[in-house]
Amino acid sequence: MAEINNKLMESLIRRLDELGEAMERASIAEYIELFRRPRRLLYLNFLAGVFRGFGIAVGFTAVGAIFLYLLGKIASLNLPLIGRFLAEIARIVEVEFHRLP
Repeated sequence: MAEINNKLMESLIRRLDELGEAMERASIAEYIELFRRPRRLLYLNFLAGVFRGFGIAVGFTAVGAIFLYLLGKIASLNLPLIGRFLAEIARIVEVEFHRLP
């Protein structure tokens, strides 16, 4: 019976050590410290939001520029189907523009 208890205790101690190491690797202490200082958490989240928004703006601009460049190249090929499509878009934009007060 004592041998079973010793094995159980060794197993529990080993598991606790593994759990402690996993918590250290996950930086749980730093994460908890953020919740103890809410102003720092708000500041970091604000900065993350600003940089995320900036990244989205730059990315959208780059993708939009590439799309417009490719659309211009396709339009310069003078393909009938695409030409009609672009003419229809231009017509719709012009009609909507003249409808504005």
